[in-house]
Amino acid sequence: MSQIRTDLDVTIVAASDLGTDDVANWNAIRADEPGLQNPLLGPGFAQAVGRFRNDARVAVYRRGGIAIGYLAHHRRPGGLGRPIGSPFADYNALIVRSGEGLDGRMALEAAGLKALRHNGLIDPGAAFPDLAHTEHGYAIQLDGSPEAYIEQLRTNSPKRFKNWRRLRHRLEELGPLELRASTDQADYDQLMDWKRAQFVRTGVQDVLRPPWSQDLMQWLFDLRPETDSTAFRGLMLTLYAGDRLVGGHFGVTEGGVYHPWIASTNPDLAYASPGQAMLHHAILAMPGLGLSLYDLGVGTDHYKRPFANTLRPIGEGLSRVRGLTSQNEGRTPISKIRRRLDLIAAVDPSFGGRVQGVLEATLALRRRPLLTDAQNVE
Repeated sequence: MSQIRTDLDVTIVAASDLGTDDVANWNAIRADEPGLQNPLLGPGFAQAVGRFRNDARVAVYRRGGIAIGYLAHHRRPGGLGRPIGSPFADYNALIVRSGEGLDGRMALEAAGLKALRHNGLIDPGAAFPDLAHTEHGYAIQLDGSPEAYIEQLRTNSPKRFKNWRRLRHRLEELGPLELRASTDQADYDQLMDWKRAQFVRTGVQDVLRPPWSQDLMQWLFDLRPETDSTAFRGLMLTLYAGDRLVGGHFGVTEGGVYHPWIASTNPDLAYASPGQAMLHHAILAMPGLGLSLYDLGVGTDHYKRPFANTLRPIGEGLSRVRGLTSQNEGRTPISKIRRRLDLIAAVDPSFGGRVQGVLEATLALRRRPLLTDAQNVE
């Protein structure tokens, strides 16, 4: 068992109250570790969530008065921690300066947490070594030209690429395809409406229903950094065929990395698989958008894997201070129910929200098998 060093000081602060020095230090730690280069793992995301969730906290770890690490989390009754921004926290991490020897168990105990839920753990320092990394995140890492990337996709799978081209031609019958970095409120509203309708059709928990979720998304959409174009902000990309909105992505970007949460398409155009065309044109547009990495997150492997050239192992499970160091829940029927209940609680922690989520999940069981996680957020 890890022992807490007596020189370790911990302060728990509201995420919205994180100071400028800690923001700079947090980002400096991330800069030294490529695995932490995602907007969800930075202070900007934690601060944004803190605007709309009163349970958003950051544990700041210091030695000798110098901050050495950060753990952003939702602090729930009973000492349970969830990743900051759940259920939109596709990735989460304990941010620690290299060589400090702060492991996960020590960090949880020092922060007064009994357990921490992981649903997308990025762990370059092996702070949680007993947690299995059985899932993957998918990303498009653009090292050369986008045309070369597309050509490599065609070479890797000529039959699939030929089918994609045929489907794009069907969309082009409606008009020329154009990808836009849109700031149009009507586009945003339409993408969200399509996504929420998809949740209803598929019986998936509506992560966009709670007021805090709607307010966070709208705030991110409205955010416009005044000077630094690489600063943390929301980003919406839309695909048009002529003057008709085909679909789009909405998420967050920072430092040339884009992580969309919401992938939404016009259901009337499902015959042409508009999501494939969206990714094709997004890849071509990446240099002009200042993007070098398009992080597709986890889940829906059949859709993301063919476009991705980067796979990121992630951990899932529950880390505890006492008893088991980690609990890897597998894919048993009980674990599926546990994941669904945890998703319900993460989406809307209020009592009424949890009750409504359980009722919706019960009704959804009559229509389709229980989904195991929040993979359809993407």
